[in-house]
Order: sequence, then structure tokens, then C-alpha cells
Amino acid sequence: MAPLRFSANLSWLFPELSGFPARLRAAGSLGFEAAEIGWPYAEPPEALARAAREAGLRVVLINTPPGDREKGENGLGAVPGRQAAFREGLEQAVLYAKALDCSRIHLMAGRVPKGADRAAVRSEMEIVFLENLRHAAEVLAQENLVGLLEPINTRITDPRYFLDTPQQAAAILQKVGRPNLQLQMDLFHWQIMDGNLTGNVREFLPIVGHVQVAQVPGRGEPDSPGELNFSYLFQLLEDEGYTGFVGCEYQPRGDTAEGLSWLRSYWEMRGRPQAGQ
Repeated sequence: MAPLRFSANLSWLFPELSGFPARLRAAGSLGFEAAEIGWPYAEPPEALARAAREAGLRVVLINTPPGDREKGENGLGAVPGRQAAFREGLEQAVLYAKALDCSRIHLMAGRVPKGADRAAVRSEMEIVFLENLRHAAEVLAQENLVGLLEPINTRITDPRYFLDTPQQAAAILQKVGRPNLQLQMDLFHWQIMDGNLTGNVREFLPIVGHVQVAQVPGRGEPDSPGELNFSYLFQLLEDEGYTGFVGCEYQPRGDTAEGLSWLRSYWEMRGRPQAGQ
């Protein structure tokens, strides 16, 4: 059983530092081998790629653009009438992924339109999503990239998000039927929506391309107070043979570096040398 590999989510970690290049340097200095960035689009891709190389980091995940944040958009993949904008955003994401040598792109589904009844628009939104995902799979295949679908919980984080359970996401992936589209398993969202993490990890891990972690319900470090036993969950992922990256997508309760004691402990238990040793 190989130890898990962790990536620093720089949209969440190191909020005390300004700009992704500084956060890349910090992550590299603390022993991370990889990083992920939700929306890297405010900075030139070449500058980010250079900063990642200098920090000794691989960038392993980015998201498609969110759309118009001022109008409340959070992804466009399943939003009726926004197909052209989704495809434009996909082109931008592919450009950044190629520059960053990043193999995975989270294809954000987006929100149920304001004022709409979820049940009433579900069928239409799924049709739009399937159409956009088939297009995305073809575009990504040309560049040897993988697209990911992430269910986001609708109980706490985003009540109007279209894709909110692993079962819904897996069913959509089955309908699309493209091998370069996979599932993104964020244990924070999965616990809130469905629980049953042992069963769900075992059931869905064969189609998972990326994992993310945070404690529930506070979304802090894995060793912060909460519902999840990450010693058990990390061992479960190892036992089930997961070899991808585990993204640290959480809100540090204080200084990011000080809050990484859980990761240093994990590395020590697995016999990995610490940064600076």
C-alpha cells in the first residue's frame, strides 16, 4: 500500500500570502509535491507555470471559470442558455492546463437558476450538462486531459448547486460514457449530503480521479474538531488502492504552516523525510 500524496489547494491555504506565486513557494517549502488552484485566471499562465517549477510543484487540478460571479454564477456546465459561455471557459481552462502541465480540470456544473424549482428544471439541466460534457470530453481527449465532476453539498455550502450527490454524478458519468471523465470526491461534501463514507468510498473509488478533504462541519484542518476520523479515512483510501492526489481544500484555523501538523504526522508515520531534513 503506497502512502497517499497530498496537494495544497492554494485557493484555500496560505490566505496570509498574497498571490498564487507566493503560495506556490510556501507550499513547496513545506514539503508538498503538488498544488491545485480553483480559478487561476487572474494571473498569466506562464508566470504561474514558472512559479510552480521554481517551487518544485506539480499543478494537478484547476476548475473551469465560474461565469459571472456578480450575477451569482458558480460554474456553467448545466446552466441552460449558457452553453456558449461554458465552451469559451473550457477553452480558457485547457489553455491554462497545458501551460501548467496540469492533467485534470474540474468541470463545474453550476447553480439552479434563481427562483426556479429544482425538481422542475432538473431534467432540462441534465440534458444541458450531458451535451456540454460530451463536448468537453472530446476537447479534453485531444489534449490528453481528464475532466472531473464534483458534487457540492446543498445543505451548507451552495443550496442551489445542481450536482450535489455522488450518486447523481456517477449516473451522469455513466450516461456520458467517456473514459476521460471521472468523479471528484470531496469528503467534506459527501459526508454532509450522504454520510456512509466507507461504503461510498468503496463503491465509487474506481471512477474517482481526485480526492479532497476538510473536517465537517467547520471545514478546517483534518485534525480539527468534527465528525470525520481522517486516520481511518486515509487508511481506507490506502487499503482501497487509491493512487491519485488528495487535495487539502480547507480553511486554516490560523497560520497555514502551523496547521499542517496533521500532515507532518502522517508523513512521519509513513516514513517520509520532512522538508528541510
